[in-house]
Amino acid sequence: QVQLVESGGGLVQAGGSLRLSCAASGRTSSMNAMGWFRQAPGKEREFVARITWSGGTTYHIDSVKGRFTISRDKAKNTVYLQMNSLKPEDTAVYYCAAQTITTMKYEYWGQGTQVTVSS
Repeated sequence: QVQLVESGGGLVQAGGSLRLSCAASGRTSSMNAMGWFRQAPGKEREFVARITWSGGTTYHIDSVKGRFTISRDKAKNTVYLQMNSLKPEDTAVYYCAAQTITTMKYEYWGQGTQVTVSS
């Protein structure tokens, strides 16, 4: 089992920045990668970014490239999402998730943190 706890959400004006954190505990050795997802009201959950736990290889969706950066601190078992130049359309609940080595699926999820960007 892996437990994930997000923090860092809040209300920010358009153009502002926020940094989300996701602290992992438990069987972190079972993680292949960690990802950030988001879900806006009335919309389906959307993948945002991922980082491999071992090598730190990253991937970001096109709509956040150049604005968001995923990173991780293995010593702290924590993954971050630095969000700059925020737009109102970035408003959503943001979730972190852990992809396991055995299934290559995102098996574990955090509780989510609200990000609201005002225009």
